[in-house]
Amino acid sequence: MALVKELELRKDELKNDIVETIYFGGGTPSLLSVDELQLLFNTIYRNYNVAEKPEITLEANPDDLTNEKIHQLAESPVNRLSIGVQSFFDEDLKMMNRTHNVLEAKKCLSVATRHFDNITIDLIYGIPNMSNKHWKENLQIAFDFGVNHISSYALTVEPKTALASFIKQKKYPEIDEKVAKIHFDILVAETEKNGFVHYEISNFGKLNYFSKHNTSYWLGKKYLGIGPSAHSFNKSHRSWNVSNNTKYIKAIQSGKHLNEVEKLTKENLFNEYIMVGLRTIWGVSLQKIEEDFGIKFKEKLVVSAEKFISQKLLQKVVTSYGVEKLKTTQKGKFLVDGIASELFIVN
Repeated sequence: MALVKELELRKDELKNDIVETIYFGGGTPSLLSVDELQLLFNTIYRNYNVAEKPEITLEANPDDLTNEKIHQLAESPVNRLSIGVQSFFDEDLKMMNRTHNVLEAKKCLSVATRHFDNITIDLIYGIPNMSNKHWKENLQIAFDFGVNHISSYALTVEPKTALASFIKQKKYPEIDEKVAKIHFDILVAETEKNGFVHYEISNFGKLNYFSKHNTSYWLGKKYLGIGPSAHSFNKSHRSWNVSNNTKYIKAIQSGKHLNEVEKLTKENLFNEYIMVGLRTIWGVSLQKIEEDFGIKFKEKLVVSAEKFISQKLLQKVVTSYGVEKLKTTQKGKFLVDGIASELFIVN
């Protein structure tokens, strides 16, 4: 298996690090057999320094998670499931061209929640023709299943998709950002009522159920991506594997790692910190900006942020440790990506 060979080939990249999270994502990792998963686990534990209790997530679509598959995964090292439900209404799933139906999603969750305590599901809002009532029902079904984490995103229209074609043919209305904003506000309010913490713009988790894997990304930790198109980050460089499966396999089998590497400038790293920091409850530390990037970066940020503070989209807060931070207000959360981009430093 090429993935095994790549794991062995790149083991020195994390030789001084403890692996705290393992994530099987991108595509359909649930199609791997239990034996194939175990082979990957054996390789990881043999070549890397893995934490005593790592978070190990497997991404799957509801139709891939049969009763038998869930039972098998429950007996494996996997301890967290990420299930791409998207919606609990068949008309939404058909419009998004999903392969599963609502019955499969509900059957999958009814079994999975008996075997896994740590489950996250994806839900999409801002769908054409979706009423506020419809969206609240979607959320309530999720709450009733007792899932402890929800990732929720506004629907976007990608070129050359079925949805793009439907909209062009006027079978569905255009995406309405005002509707998406209303749905987002409902999402924030309903998850809070049900004990979830809105810890990142698109992520809601109960205490002790935040995604450790994604949080590592947002806090700027190193990560290693294995497989075609997989991305890696070592705090100074970003790299990505060749996307073509045949080229990837041939290269790995011959002992080569075929990838592209980008050296990140100070401006790149600053901009990324601004983007991810403002999206999370941890915000952007002005002390960290000064320590990592220098006083000029901090001064420029403070000046640029004033406009958004006066508009009540950003706020300055001081932590109990005396650290001054920039955070989005409730009003600013839905607009955070646009706000962040205006705070970027461009060469």
